Amino acid sequence: MAYAADGGVSVSPATPAPGGELGLRVTGCTGKAGVASSAAFVTEARLSGLGGTLTGQTRIRSALRPERSYEVKVTCAGADGPKSITTPLTLTDGSAASPGVQHPSGHASPIAPVKAGGGGTAHLAAGDEDARATGPNAGHAVTGLVLAGAAGVAVKVLGGRRSRRTG
Repeated sequence: MAYAADGGVSVSPATPAPGGELGLRVTGCTGKAGVASSAAFVTEARLSGLGGTLTGQTRIRSALRPERSYEVKVTCAGADGPKSITTPLTLTDGSAASPGVQHPSGHASPIAPVKAGGGGTAHLAAGDEDARATGPNAGHAVTGLVLAGAAGVAVKVLGGRRSRRTG
C-alpha cells in the first residue's frame, strides 16, 4: 500500500496499471462521506464509512501512460470542518505481478450506473425484435386517440357536475 506523508490515504494496489481498479482507504476524516479525485481516474471515487475511516473504489483511465505520477486529492468533512489530503499516485505498465495485494475493507462505491431498465420488463421486450424495429403503427394511434377522447369526455362530465354543485 502507498501512504501519504501524514498516513491519511492508502491505495491498493500501490502502483496500479492504466485501466485497472483502484481501492482507496482514507483515515482521519470524522465525517461519513468524502470524494477522491484525480486526472488519472475515470470518475471521482465516492468514499463512505464510519469511525474515521472512509473507503471507495474507482478505475484508472486506460489511455494513460505508465511510469507517470498523478495527484490524488481527497476531500472530506466532519465535526472538525472540511479536510483535504493530497497524495501522489504512480502508474506501472501492469507487467509485474503484485503478490499479496490487499484491498481496502469496507463497502465499495459504484463507479458506473447499472445497465438495466424497463422497470423489470426488459425481458418481455427482448424477444419482440419486430415491434422495436417498426415502432408504433396505426393501431397504436387509434388506441391513443380513443383514450384521449375518453379522458376529454370524463373531464367535461365531471367538470359539469362540479359547476352545478357550486353554482
